[in-house]
Amino acid sequence: MGYSKENYGYVEGVLAKRRQDGELLSQKRTQEVYAKCPEIREIDRRLAGTGFALVRVAMEKTDVKARVAALKEENLALQARRKALLSSLSLPENYTDVIPTCPRCRDTGRLEKGLCSCMKQMLIEAGYRSSGLGALLKKQGFDNFSLRFYEGEALKYAERALEAAKDFAESFEKTGRNLLFMGGTGLGKTHLSTAIAKRAIERGFDVVYETAQNIIADFEHDRFKSGYGETESKSEKYLECDLLIMDDLGAELTNQFTVSSLYNIINTRINLGKSMIISTNLGQKNLFERYDERITSRLFGEFDPFLFRGVDIRRQK
Repeated sequence: MGYSKENYGYVEGVLAKRRQDGELLSQKRTQEVYAKCPEIREIDRRLAGTGFALVRVAMEKTDVKARVAALKEENLALQARRKALLSSLSLPENYTDVIPTCPRCRDTGRLEKGLCSCMKQMLIEAGYRSSGLGALLKKQGFDNFSLRFYEGEALKYAERALEAAKDFAESFEKTGRNLLFMGGTGLGKTHLSTAIAKRAIERGFDVVYETAQNIIADFEHDRFKSGYGETESKSEKYLECDLLIMDDLGAELTNQFTVSSLYNIINTRINLGKSMIISTNLGQKNLFERYDERITSRLFGEFDPFLFRGVDIRRQK
């Protein structure tokens, strides 16, 4: 379990930018205040020297308590004067302070006991962007998956798939389970896949969603990337992510390379104990006709199959 390195890097960069912007704004405001009231510059100079003065007093070891008390009294008087001067300029006393976006972690993203809630939320949002599901994650979840569009036998299938999807979203990392969603277009396969992805990302897992056609295209790119002078892999993420959602299996062009790539993805992830969700418009018979036994034996031996039936939901709205 864990957020991807890319998303961690992105969020760390955002937090670093926030800290930098806070420092720059503080410096700008400080110079602005000094220009309006030079006395505040002198006060800041004297306040900055308080720490050094305390160190000197401690080293001299003579009448330390009384001298420390005097320094503290002077410090408080300087702070009060500074506050009064800022007030005379109609400015708050913290006007020149570095004011973080998140006061809990001061834009570091971390607390003593772990990640700050602000960083967790940023990582979730980064996970939304990197998953490949984009705007779908904002409008498709378990809370708005409606069973009212299904009737009779189709309703039983949908109820079974919904219950399994919720359970999968909460426990897939412990079981290495895989799901196979089969059925026509517009029957809820993508909605349930998105709902699972959303919950998995919220729980801190790295999720990648892509069509089978685009996944194969990325493997094909990597096959010839050296000829383009490229070194970065496009396909690595499909093998390394915590959860891979492959949509529209069967829409890709079938050839020897395609079959080899699909087998590599499925078999590698099974061996690593990394979960997958595959959705397809094809039925069991069509899958057996289209793919060889190496793939179908894994699809129906290592995946929990769920059939979606009914009428295209988009036509019912």
